[in-house]
Amino acid sequence: MTTKTFKQMATLDPKRLMIVDTLNLAFRYKHANATDFLESYMETVASLRRSDNCGKIILAGDFGSSQFRKTIYPEYKANRAEKYETQTESERLAFLAFLEEVGSILETYAETTDIPVLRFKGVEADDIAAYICKKRKNYGVHETWLMSSDKDWDLLVAPDVSRFSYVTRKEITWDTWNESYDYEPEDHISIKVLQGDSGDNIKGVPGVGPKKAHELIKTYGTAYDIIANLPISSKYKYIANLNAFGSENLILNYKLMDLVEFSEEAVGEENCKIIDSVLDAYLEPRCI
Repeated sequence: MTTKTFKQMATLDPKRLMIVDTLNLAFRYKHANATDFLESYMETVASLRRSDNCGKIILAGDFGSSQFRKTIYPEYKANRAEKYETQTESERLAFLAFLEEVGSILETYAETTDIPVLRFKGVEADDIAAYICKKRKNYGVHETWLMSSDKDWDLLVAPDVSRFSYVTRKEITWDTWNESYDYEPEDHISIKVLQGDSGDNIKGVPGVGPKKAHELIKTYGTAYDIIANLPISSKYKYIANLNAFGSENLILNYKLMDLVEFSEEAVGEENCKIIDSVLDAYLEPRCI
């Protein structure tokens, strides 16, 4: 395995942070039926780091489904559980071997590098990333790069926070947002609250897709504003569906999908303290 010299590491900008969605990246190898990919994985992370000149890097790992979301919505990702129940024995064993390899990779990082590995039982990587992004202004970080093909991470995009997908090789930045979406970044969470997320088994308003969700936002404002205006008088079926869906379900969708607003709850108080201590030691708090 190639390693960086001190000189090479010194050229990386310590004010640029990269957060890696570790399991998401690992699935690239699973889809390619790779079984022993530690070296390739670490080389890929190093390459991504060089590409964006990031002097700091944090590995965010999933450790089971979100306990926070499962508690307030037991149906969260239930569709995925059903999929795993139909696995053959060989598929089940292959998946367990894959998870074991991912665990070995993260252990190798923890034991042989100074790169922080953050993973907590019942916490998802996107919540860890959201919490770090929310805290970033407490440190001297000028720019943050999110390494994930998960579009949910676009909720974290800001003027100094961008996402790179190693699947599409595409960057989602504040300035290039409209190349991927036909609405503004600040409307993204409201669109998701209205639509729901079929991938995570989160229900949306029946009959409300991207176009109608955008129309509602243009007319009433954020999904919170829409909640304040319910019930809405209209002859249209989708508005009747919106009224029936109701404020309680819309508020639930906010809690399930607003990564930034509910990051502390999703990560958990004790885990937040651990992350804070890691950030303090690794990024160094900015002097006020």
